Amino acid sequence: MYFVKKCSECGSQSLFINREKGEIICKDCGLVIEDKMVEFGQEWREFEDDSGEESRRRTGAPMTYTQYDQGLGTEVGQKADLFQLGSKDRNKFFRLRKWQYRISTAIERNLKLALAELKRVSSFLKLPKMVEEEAAMIYTQAVQRGLVRGRSMESVVSGALYAACRRHEVPRTLDELSEASSIEKKEIGRTYRFVTRELGITILPSNPADYIARFASSLKLAADTQSKAVEILESAQHEELTSGRGPTGIAAAALYVAALMHGEKRTQREVADVAGVTEVTIRNRYKELLDRLKLDKELKKQKKKKR
Repeated sequence: MYFVKKCSECGSQSLFINREKGEIICKDCGLVIEDKMVEFGQEWREFEDDSGEESRRRTGAPMTYTQYDQGLGTEVGQKADLFQLGSKDRNKFFRLRKWQYRISTAIERNLKLALAELKRVSSFLKLPKMVEEEAAMIYTQAVQRGLVRGRSMESVVSGALYAACRRHEVPRTLDELSEASSIEKKEIGRTYRFVTRELGITILPSNPADYIARFASSLKLAADTQSKAVEILESAQHEELTSGRGPTGIAAAALYVAALMHGEKRTQREVADVAGVTEVTIRNRYKELLDRLKLDKELKKQKKKKR
């Protein structure tokens, strides 16, 4: 906002504001009072959205690690736009596009392929955007530090995704990542440990309770059964039964015990298939829970009620 009330030359208050040129001019004597007027209003620009339509916005898309250039780079036209040009101009811009790709660095070319694979695996596992963004950042740091050299791109992508899932407490197992990426479970685990160690990423142990909701939904168990399974896990953590044991196995065993207590019988085979563990693991954890937490009495009460 400007506070010029009158012309300094003739004293006239009849002033004209030319916003396009940024000038304030006296209508009576023609004196240019201000020639560098600043526009304090909002700046609106035309940006193209995902649907290809242009929309008026103040800023473009935010920076994101899911793109190799973090969304800040530019390209020499789209192929659909180039075909609208004449043959001479079209050939010139196609050559420019080719050279733009050739002069890109090895890291950029690696990121183009790897981030496309990361988005595919993330979509297959139905991971939230924050996990995908975190995984892309971890992979980008791994490439910049030269940690990908000597390892397959897919295994590092899977390791980064698993690390991001662990950091955001999104329950996904190595078996699920192995199925989505077609990489062996051991290779993903090995790469995950190497990347987190080299990048100094601190990850807390998985909480078995995070898997209860997923397993219960797949087994179609009631909410009361889920709550009881969480209570059993809390008691198991207090007795230090969860340390040194796989989180999926102990979670599946707790859910199996809770289902028996609430009369929702599920076989060990069904629970093992959902959790991605063996029946032997379910049986071993089941026995440990019964012995250490003294759950035999509650199971016997449930059997008497059935009779």
